[in-house]
Amino acid sequence: MLRRFLVALFRRVFVLFLLVCLGCSAQPVSNDLSVRVERQVRSYYKVPSDVKISMSPMKGSEFPNYDSFTITFDTGSKQQQYDFLLSKDGKTLVRLTKLDMTKDPYAEVMNKIDVSGRPTRGNKDAKVVAVNYDDFECPYCSRMHQNLFPGLLKEYGDRVLFVYKDFPLSEIHPWASRAAVDANCLAMQNTDAYWSFADYVHANQAEINKEKGKDAQFAAVDRLVSEQGKKSNLDSAKLDACIKAQQDEKVKASVKEGESLGVEATPTLFINGEKVDGAVPVEQLRAVLDRALQQAGVTPPPHPATPSPAGAASPSAK
Repeated sequence: MLRRFLVALFRRVFVLFLLVCLGCSAQPVSNDLSVRVERQVRSYYKVPSDVKISMSPMKGSEFPNYDSFTITFDTGSKQQQYDFLLSKDGKTLVRLTKLDMTKDPYAEVMNKIDVSGRPTRGNKDAKVVAVNYDDFECPYCSRMHQNLFPGLLKEYGDRVLFVYKDFPLSEIHPWASRAAVDANCLAMQNTDAYWSFADYVHANQAEINKEKGKDAQFAAVDRLVSEQGKKSNLDSAKLDACIKAQQDEKVKASVKEGESLGVEATPTLFINGEKVDGAVPVEQLRAVLDRALQQAGVTPPPHPATPSPAGAASPSAK
């Protein structure tokens, strides 16, 4: 976990200063300078020994007293380039990442997510929108779903809008795409029917998993959807035709959209654009939701006290 955090920090840091002794004055790009830069970079960033490092010619930069150059990391099958600065006195090497402060990266993420026609829970006019890329067969999605509903939905009330998007991992979850298509058939007639089905399946995945073979699992999904349609007084003929057609274009489009946003696994949640990977603890979800609310000028709700571990003294105890 720490290593992943440090890697992410390296990628996002504005300017990382690495003090190195490269000589007393700025030098042209010579073999000696290239070697010394490579040694520092390879050591500091723990570059694997099979990765080749090369350095571009020096050129002026927009930063006074610094020249700029590019380092290329070559694995043999892939190349990555990063910009660096070297002070003219040769004492400071800078890893540079320029961020455009005129743009809001979270807003750009949300602008790429199409929520039109998707099932929602909560206040449609809420200033905080939480979009969950979900897989009906995924056990971690089951955990996330049961954290969100009814607990967090009730806790946050009209402050948050929850939206579900499809991201079935068909390679490892054989009936997930079928469930997504069938659930959308319900949503076309009644979103409450969709949510009743989603609540049931996320809590009872074993009921479908116990069936032997993909065809039997498909039949189990179809049966649950048909039963939900009857409970919700839907048009049975229309629902059955939708199930039979298995039009998965919208599901595929949702997956493609998620991939463009860096979704690789489920569940993946975007809360006003901030990405949350995996079935994280409720406390972490609250932290992200509260931060989004505060940034939107909305006061977060009070939260239930976290129970103390068994046998632990209360904070006020002496």
